[in-house]
Amino acid sequence: MRYDIVIIGGAIVGSSVAYYLREEGFSGSIALIERDPQFAHAATTLSMASIRQQFSIPENIRLSQFTLKLFRRLKEEFGAEADIGFREGGYLILAGEAGLPILRANHAAQVAEGADILLEDADQLTRRFPWLSAEGITAGAYGRSGEGWFDAHAMLMLFRKALRQKKIDFISASVSGIERQGDRVTGVSLDNGERLEAGTVINAAGPNAGKVAALAGLALPVEPRKRNVFVFEAREKYADMPLLVDPSGIYVRPEGSVYLTGGAEPEEGDGPANAGDFEVDWPLFEEVIWPVLATRIPAFEAIKPTRAWAGHYDYNTLDQNAVIGPHPAVTNFLFANGFSGHGLQQAPAVGKALAELIVHGGYRTIDCSAFGYARIAEGRAFRELNVI
Repeated sequence: MRYDIVIIGGAIVGSSVAYYLREEGFSGSIALIERDPQFAHAATTLSMASIRQQFSIPENIRLSQFTLKLFRRLKEEFGAEADIGFREGGYLILAGEAGLPILRANHAAQVAEGADILLEDADQLTRRFPWLSAEGITAGAYGRSGEGWFDAHAMLMLFRKALRQKKIDFISASVSGIERQGDRVTGVSLDNGERLEAGTVINAAGPNAGKVAALAGLALPVEPRKRNVFVFEAREKYADMPLLVDPSGIYVRPEGSVYLTGGAEPEEGDGPANAGDFEVDWPLFEEVIWPVLATRIPAFEAIKPTRAWAGHYDYNTLDQNAVIGPHPAVTNFLFANGFSGHGLQQAPAVGKALAELIVHGGYRTIDCSAFGYARIAEGRAFRELNVI
């Protein structure tokens, strides 16, 4: 079997690329390969499913703004029944005295891109949110609009359903090999024994992107990192609570009648996750998260954990930023990888960008050149400072 484009990874990034290829007028054959067709362990469906404009790099802000605009016209794009439960609750990123210069610099970049973000001192924040303790807090950046959370599975299904009308071949398999002749990849081998000839290969393999690149003899500093999300109940219900990020890195947000929290994994010793390790690290909640929550929101001294899950996400060890576009030497192998926790919210924009690059020969809507592979080859970090 021969395909003009083979996309490895069928979750939100791969599905977005396929979707926008058709939207941009690509009429060739497309195969979308996914090893986990129920998406039980996909980074997409196990994520916190949130969107923000609070980044340090203008290009990241623009990627998320594209997706925000898509959310605003979801029914126009996908039909009258389209709904991903987008709740525009905002982000509140807190900083102590040491983190204030970075918070200010990030805020300046966000405002320059038109984001509706307020920078407020501790007194202003506690007046706005009376349930908040400002102990150790100097200031915070609050997104009044254009930030919030949504249903990741519903978003993915919108794209997957739309693809069924766009002549995309869905293939349920794992990629076991990538053939290369000189400066071109020529085919993809699957674990079911099939071989696909490929005109172009797009790596959208999420946490496994580094391994997929290695199959083509290419280096990509992307590895799976394990993250835990805990669900808890509290007597108090704060309808005005945004997704709050403490200076410690621990975050919390409401989800209906409960709350979600995470961010307790220590940087020291944080390495690649074992492929089958989806066991929840419960001590993180008891020993790390709960004390922080009780300090930041005093009413959370009395809470009841109910359930939790663990997932893997694609972590770029060089600079925690996306790698987008072709390999400079193997030009028919394209990357859409290394989002480091931002993949779900940036996937539609990246799909649009790569589709424009393939169909029109260049980026039109958002220039993603800064995310190109050249920096990887040179070991030159293009660092995003606001990683949550």
